[in-house]
Amino acid sequence: MGEILLIRHGETTWSASRRHTSYTDLELTPDGERQARALGRFLAGRRFAAVLTSPRARALHTARLAGLTVTGTIDDLAEWNYGDYEGRTTADISDDHPSWSIWTDGCPGGESPNQVGERLDRVLARVHPLLDRGTVALVGHAHSLRVLGARWVGLPPSAGGLLRLDTATVSVLGHEHGRRVILRWNQPVPPTPGHAPERGARH
Repeated sequence: MGEILLIRHGETTWSASRRHTSYTDLELTPDGERQARALGRFLAGRRFAAVLTSPRARALHTARLAGLTVTGTIDDLAEWNYGDYEGRTTADISDDHPSWSIWTDGCPGGESPNQVGERLDRVLARVHPLLDRGTVALVGHAHSLRVLGARWVGLPPSAGGLLRLDTATVSVLGHEHGRRVILRWNQPVPPTPGHAPERGARH
């Protein structure tokens, strides 16, 4: 059975400034484009049974710059709907709501953790039969992919809060002795010479 590669999109202006970005359809920054091309060098030679992306431009652009042939887009791979918190930083939100956590409280006017978990479960149900043909790549976003990783190993959506995920990283989900496991997580690609990666947390 194949593996699932989770690829977070490259940097955008809002990811660089730690602003929550869901439905706002931002393009990659020049650094984000370099990150995506570096992903291509890292993934060169790998064969995929399918390459599925979020419908957002930043995910599609990352996949194409990485040299991946996109076989489909999945609305359920879109980022967590932040509702009223779209474009705001966690620090800014915490000034108004000190005890707030997206992992337990969700977002007013947006999605709850359980709602995000339900749609990422649908993604896994769609991908599972494809694994008989090989590895599947999913190109998406920080919070939604963190929830997907948690759900793969049977944890609640809130457990995604324990799985930090930086821009332009690769994570691998697979099996060990018939059980679902996380094989690698938040793996950075080797930097392009002359461009040291900035590893600050996003969100």
